[in-house]
Amino acid sequence: MTNSKNTYASALYEGTFSVGLDKKFVRIDRDDPAAKGALKLSLNPFLIHTPERNYLFDCGIGEFGEDTGPDVICDNLDKQGLTEFDITDIFLSHLHYDHIGGLAHRESGYWELTFPEAKIWVSKKGWEKVIDMDEYYDAEKTEFISFLDAKGDLNFLDEEDEPYPDIKVQKIGGHTEFHQVLLFNDGDQKYMQAGDVIGTKGSINRKYAAKYDFEPKVSQQRREELTDLAFKEGYTILTYHEDKNPLFKLTGYNEKTGYSTENVESHVPS
Repeated sequence: MTNSKNTYASALYEGTFSVGLDKKFVRIDRDDPAAKGALKLSLNPFLIHTPERNYLFDCGIGEFGEDTGPDVICDNLDKQGLTEFDITDIFLSHLHYDHIGGLAHRESGYWELTFPEAKIWVSKKGWEKVIDMDEYYDAEKTEFISFLDAKGDLNFLDEEDEPYPDIKVQKIGGHTEFHQVLLFNDGDQKYMQAGDVIGTKGSINRKYAAKYDFEPKVSQQRREELTDLAFKEGYTILTYHEDKNPLFKLTGYNEKTGYSTENVESHVPS
């Protein structure tokens, strides 16, 4: 892909999983179908590298899946010539554990921050809701959240916010009550990550109300609005749960067939 001012985006693919009603992430091959009655979910945290900062848009599942841990995302960063200490900022689209589990780990037997130098940017109201829960999924994940609340460099976002000149966030709801769209725009490169509201490439040309969404109809409405925005303003869409082509642009629109797309390759260091 074309890099401007040494700015680029890369998908840090963590793997593909079959996820059933028990919410366990069971690793499968990227080309395999999910188990009967289960969802097939790939996980793609995104690195956006600029001359000033290294952003993550969501940060993976961490230790909460089968054969997963901080080594996966750290190995992916190593391929980019970076370490976990180089990540300056982490923006979270929402607070489901497959998007935030990579924030901390217990490889040494106690909780540690995976990205010790990073500011963690999170919806203020979303975080308050999670902290007020009696239990965040289970006892282990509740302990994880309590550790982050105590030790993470948490920075709280309003429903519309612009923490840096090239970063904007906006509450869109839909998948979760305080779900956010993450927008990067440095005047040349433009990236949009909408969490599970636009979780896969195929979702842009489908009309559906997902039972797993907090507000399915809102999610569909926001998906249409954001897709239109990406098309008109030239954003590269970053899809967190896409199997094979998680970065793409919209190149045209037809009333019968919907949007046409062009895949964008993740940055590969020379």
